[in-house]
Amino acid sequence: MSGSGTTAGDDPLQTAVWRLRSRGCWTDAAALLVPHAADPAAALERAGLLVERCLFTGEGWADAEDALRTAEAVARDDEERGGAASERGRLAYAATRLGVRDRADEARSALGRAAALLSPTSSRRPLLDFRRGLVAEHIGDAPQAARAAYQRAHAGATAQDDPLLLSFTWQHQAHLALSEGELAEARHGFEECLRLREELGYLIGTAPALAGLADCEPEPGATRLRTEAGRLYRLLGGVPVWLAAQLSPAVPAQHSVHPTAESEPAA
Repeated sequence: MSGSGTTAGDDPLQTAVWRLRSRGCWTDAAALLVPHAADPAAALERAGLLVERCLFTGEGWADAEDALRTAEAVARDDEERGGAASERGRLAYAATRLGVRDRADEARSALGRAAALLSPTSSRRPLLDFRRGLVAEHIGDAPQAARAAYQRAHAGATAQDDPLLLSFTWQHQAHLALSEGELAEARHGFEECLRLREELGYLIGTAPALAGLADCEPEPGATRLRTEAGRLYRLLGGVPVWLAAQLSPAVPAQHSVHPTAESEPAA
């Protein structure tokens, strides 16, 4: 589940799921898929929604584990098993990154298993590349390996016309550029991320994009962007939870932690 924000064929169910997901109503979105849980695609999508909820809220771990076990049980071929392994890797990464439990080895193992199961031309490859980049950057402390993975994911998302995944690859490449002092490159990445998320109506991802852009701007623009990010953050009830430190005036922007929707945050 990359979640492009599009609804192929204007499918009413997928439209409803996207609208709920984009506003942070993951539990409600997942509930719409319960009647279709025997279908591998629906089971995997439901698991992805609940894993994303963990990434953004730091809650719902047991529900995500249950949904993942269902998706793994109903998977029928390597493509579906690879998709489930990718989600398991993302959940293990999220638990590690948010400090819930150290599951770094499980994250690497699950994503490696997904890579072995998915065909080279699988539509799930770009998202898997992105998640492997997250592990390389935030768990492995290997920014160059992360950059290469993000670039592969970016190319794949472009080829597949997946704007939501593109917003995440722009965001994370911008974070790397910012950490290296490349302000112009970082600013461009955050601007592209923000543009895509606004076009998609991906409300829960807008505040992180604004906060990232604020880190690249001089005053008074930085304060204006951070204030707007804070307004959206409060509007959504304090989601994503990891954004609080970045928005706090007591924490210098260049030193704050920047996990996102695929760290999450996403994708």
